[in-house]
Amino acid sequence: MNSMVKAFRSARPRVALAALLLWLPVVAGCSRGESAKTGKTENPQTWAPEKLTSVQGVPATDIEALIQKKLDGPKLDRIDDNQWAHTKRLYKIYGSNPLWLTSNGLHETRTKALTNAVLAANTDGMRLDDYPVGALKQTKTPTAEQLATADLILTATYTSLGEDLLTGQVDPRTVAQAWHVNPEGENIDSALVRNLRYAQLDKALATMRPTDDDYAGLSKQLQIYRVIVAKGGWQPVPNTENLKPGAPGNPAVLAAVRNRMAVEGIVPASGADTASMQPSPQGSKASPAGTYDHDLAAAVALFQERHGINVDSSLGKETIESMNVPASYRLAEIAANMERYRWLPRSFGKRYIFVNVSAFKLEAYDSGQKTLEMKVIVGQEYQDKATPVFADSMETVVFRPYWNVTPDIAAKEIFPKGDAYMARENMETYRENGQLRVRQRPGPKNALGFVKFLFPNDFNIYLHDTPNHELFKEDVRAFSHGCIRVEKPAELAQWVLGWPADKVQAEMDNPPDNKSVKVPNKIPVYITYFTTYINNGQLYFGNDLYNRDDKLVPIVMSGAMPSKEVVDAIQALRRIAST
Repeated sequence: MNSMVKAFRSARPRVALAALLLWLPVVAGCSRGESAKTGKTENPQTWAPEKLTSVQGVPATDIEALIQKKLDGPKLDRIDDNQWAHTKRLYKIYGSNPLWLTSNGLHETRTKALTNAVLAANTDGMRLDDYPVGALKQTKTPTAEQLATADLILTATYTSLGEDLLTGQVDPRTVAQAWHVNPEGENIDSALVRNLRYAQLDKALATMRPTDDDYAGLSKQLQIYRVIVAKGGWQPVPNTENLKPGAPGNPAVLAAVRNRMAVEGIVPASGADTASMQPSPQGSKASPAGTYDHDLAAAVALFQERHGINVDSSLGKETIESMNVPASYRLAEIAANMERYRWLPRSFGKRYIFVNVSAFKLEAYDSGQKTLEMKVIVGQEYQDKATPVFADSMETVVFRPYWNVTPDIAAKEIFPKGDAYMARENMETYRENGQLRVRQRPGPKNALGFVKFLFPNDFNIYLHDTPNHELFKEDVRAFSHGCIRVEKPAELAQWVLGWPADKVQAEMDNPPDNKSVKVPNKIPVYITYFTTYINNGQLYFGNDLYNRDDKLVPIVMSGAMPSKEVVDAIQALRRIAST
């Protein structure tokens, strides 16, 4: 593990999950909770801590005084600054009143709800040993110190878990993600207060995580890949010369490929290279042993499609390298992309555009329904051309635009080619603030095509048409200078502006040039980077174009596949929480 990962892990609080087990029997010993014992019924919508006189004989004033003293002192051991600040603000709202205690000890239903929420974080691929449950101890006659500490630790567990569900466990700035979407950190406190007030705390905690189908799909795949890893993953496929469908091949290699496909659930239908092959469908013909048959090639093509590789059905170096990525790494990639989802806002708006750079895809949504989908071309793999992750609002559509070439591109790619090239490409020079600039006139050769979509941002990134539509036939489409070319510009303009097709086409075909049209209502645009995602219910491992998984995956690995110690604690917690 590299030094950055070690530094990150040491900076985060650690949970003694096993230590929580020492306290929970006290919780389980409460029959129905404080409200039932006092004959009071909690409001089904709101909750507030009861003003206590004592807790198991300990004066409530002593507990409150100690809570305040601890809040005024140094932060609890292994609690980070953000978690401590959220904890202090939460207590301030309630006047340092205990939040997890009743006259008989811990509030049974709410403490169990928090425990279950910690357990549920395992399905999110989150590190369960990051939560400050602390070294709570069971005693028959607890002291004010122990009760104050227990309440404070449970509150810190709630705030840290809530913060992680809302904004992620990892700060994207620490792992080179070029991620500039606002995590809405200023809203964490209000979300924590709002959700704590729900009587059904378990449901309130569940709403803090992303609730869209793709996130749920990744969670399901996380469990599947945990089983694959627990069973030993898959065996490596030996290297071989590039094989095309129908070509003879090493039987051992072909058998290894079949077995590799079977583990991932991509099972070839026929072939005679291994005894473990699946039966052929009715009417198919088995190929001779040692032949890279067409059924196996079809399975490889499907593998290529689902792993961000140009689909050619050939068994080549890139495909075998992808097959040989360890199952544990694939598992951690799933967890890493669940973490990326937690970096996004919980609500994208009624109408919005969602671009996944790694999937080379744009989707437009209206009232929760996907209404438009198309391929995109994104920035090349070079550092100065990579498309960043950010969000902004689309304001303007420009028909028949000029392409104002950036000074850097002009210096490197335009001026060196001379005047003849510029004339051939319909380019002209002009001066701006005393600097000689280049622009390409509107027309069929224009690099932006006949329409561009502007959402002002710090990166000068926008969506646009292109004259090179043949590039959309490629499976891996990283060809641009950073901006995003769209496959269906006319359809997107219709969706954005609410115009009929003929009106959009008229603006694209006829002057005036460079005509700006305001979008009736600004539309949020999310430019994202998910290297693992769900497509039509199927798991895809996209193309990590900019190697952004390199630093994130090692950090989430321990959450993706918890240690035996954590697994044992999870099982014990689950047994207790279910009583």
